[in-house]
Amino acid sequence: MKTNIGITEQNLQAAALRLNQILADEYVLYTKVRNYHWNVEGSNFMEMHKFYEDMYSGIDEAIDEIAERVRMLGHYSEGRLKDFLSLTSLTEPEYSNNQKQQLENLLSDHETMVQALRRDIKNFSDEYKDDGNTDFLTGLMKQHEKWAWFVRSYLK
Repeated sequence: MKTNIGITEQNLQAAALRLNQILADEYVLYTKVRNYHWNVEGSNFMEMHKFYEDMYSGIDEAIDEIAERVRMLGHYSEGRLKDFLSLTSLTEPEYSNNQKQQLENLLSDHETMVQALRRDIKNFSDEYKDDGNTDFLTGLMKQHEKWAWFVRSYLK
């Protein structure tokens, strides 16, 4: 059944595509944080192990919400790893159990996400006329800003 929520089909399609790209970024970031959680070492192992667990749990919730937002627009959410890898703007670095390197990688990813989401908020509002997703993306950006702050605090 066709989605009739006051947004043109062209804008629904463009918004769904961008949400799927964000979904791919979140999934790559989730996998990276999960890897760091499994492989962290050091005298503060338990603190970092829990820190990473809190982060990937939050990202996991965002992943589900993004996929559902795509469905609300009447489109299908991506869900295959090869599709995520073709859509993501994030990279997968070499394995590292060096905490500083892990944190630097995560800081870069969260800041990349914040910058992209900041642009997306304007596009969703002005170009796609999609205030629901504009609000959703604002919340998502704020969460990445918070995670970036947490990670940055560890690197001081």
